[in-house]
Amino acid sequence: MNEAIQTIDNGVNVEALLGAREALGQAPEAALFKWRATSEWVNGTHTRSEVKEFFGLGEGQSHKQAFAFDTDHPEIFASEDKGVTPGELLLVGLAGCLTAGIASVATHRGIKLNSVRATVEAGMDIQGVLGMDADVRNGFSGIVVDYTIDADATEAEIAALVAQSQKRSLVFDALTNPTDVHVRVNA
Repeated sequence: MNEAIQTIDNGVNVEALLGAREALGQAPEAALFKWRATSEWVNGTHTRSEVKEFFGLGEGQSHKQAFAFDTDHPEIFASEDKGVTPGELLLVGLAGCLTAGIASVATHRGIKLNSVRATVEAGMDIQGVLGMDADVRNGFSGIVVDYTIDADATEAEIAALVAQSQKRSLVFDALTNPTDVHVRVNA
């Protein structure tokens, strides 16, 4: 008896991703991408950043539209709270990257997702940023990502989805491995 194979979608076009992987295997130079964000100071600690253009597949590319992000600091830091802090935006990037990976891997493995929710928390001692204590680092002391996932899968299969997402996440990799960052001033 033939059983119909159920196709799981989860909103991810896995066939296109697998096709891209195959094509890039034949032309690895096309896999070299450069992502770009531009940022302009508005006032005080308020900055507006925009993401529109990037480089990939051997040429300049563009999103369908520009995406703008406002960053600032809360009023308790004598700021105007016109946007999230840059650190919070980093946490958003981590949550978004890991969650997109979970959806992609689940679809590829034929697992239907019903809901995925991530809560990302990071602790920090602001004495470092404020220059109060040179021995306190400026960054987060640690980041914890808590997932609640409802899927047509076992606990072990869900854990494997999360693990594979971490393994393939750009943002997770950038946060957990040293990444060279060069700051230049163009006068």
